[in-house]
Amino acid sequence: MKKLLRFTSSTVTVLLFAALICMIIVVISSKASGGSPSAMGYEIKSVLSGSMEPTFQTGSIIAIKPTEENGTEYQDGDIITFQQDQETLVTHRIIGVNETNDQIVYETKGDNNDAADMDPVLDTNVVGEYTGFTIPYVGYFIEFANSPTGALVLLVTPGVIIFLYGILSIWRELKKLEAKTKSASASEPPD
Repeated sequence: MKKLLRFTSSTVTVLLFAALICMIIVVISSKASGGSPSAMGYEIKSVLSGSMEPTFQTGSIIAIKPTEENGTEYQDGDIITFQQDQETLVTHRIIGVNETNDQIVYETKGDNNDAADMDPVLDTNVVGEYTGFTIPYVGYFIEFANSPTGALVLLVTPGVIIFLYGILSIWRELKKLEAKTKSASASEPPD
């Protein structure tokens, strides 16, 4: 029974430390990259609307390959992420490619939308292309981690749990030591 408790205790400790390290990596990566974590040259973006369902669901994360030069290499049918305004990124499918005044302009539409987007997308506003990689529901977690409250909760909570677990472990060991001392003094012959 003691071996099982010791194994469980060690497993919980390792899992808590691993969770703390993962949270630190996610939060620092998100903050360092301006809110979008990246891995192996791909940017991870959260999907916040249902305009592209069923291609990817609201709350998913998607990987995009960043545009390398000027965003003129995309074709009809490609799914691109573009800067709609200074604070908004949108990921929609290209339904038309036009050239005006030596600049490529894309007509886009969300797969789940009835009509094309109102404003055409300039090639200079294209951030990247969807790679086909999606993980459902993780986007909710990433958005929470990017918020000040989320960063605080995800960094502080595992730390507090590890701290409390450490205090509990020390208290248990002190109780064991106290019990040994009492049993040793009880077994000593009186003078």
